[in-house]
Amino acid sequence: MTLKTVIPRDLAQSDVEAAVDYYMQESGAELALGFIDALEVAYDLIARHPQAGSPRFGYELGLPELRSVSLQRYPYVVFYRDQTDYVDVWRVLHGKRDIPRTMHEPDSH
Repeated sequence: MTLKTVIPRDLAQSDVEAAVDYYMQESGAELALGFIDALEVAYDLIARHPQAGSPRFGYELGLPELRSVSLQRYPYVVFYRDQTDYVDVWRVLHGKRDIPRTMHEPDSH
């Protein structure tokens, strides 16, 4: 089994930082650290099995290569594309957001 490198784009990094800041302010360090742990589990899953994610949003957005996985115990979804040598993480969004409206093709890593 090949373990791919997971590379979050700038927008994905910003999404994660905003979520961590929110959990720190609203719920404290324990939940913020739990979010990071859940994100690491999701990243590990897609590094080992990039095809494991759901293609649902990819079809809705007309981006059939786009896949997503939900974080455990947190209402966030990781959106990514499997590339030849790495996993390209586009966004990490709250699942209650209007995903099709929020999601667009990022132009930078």
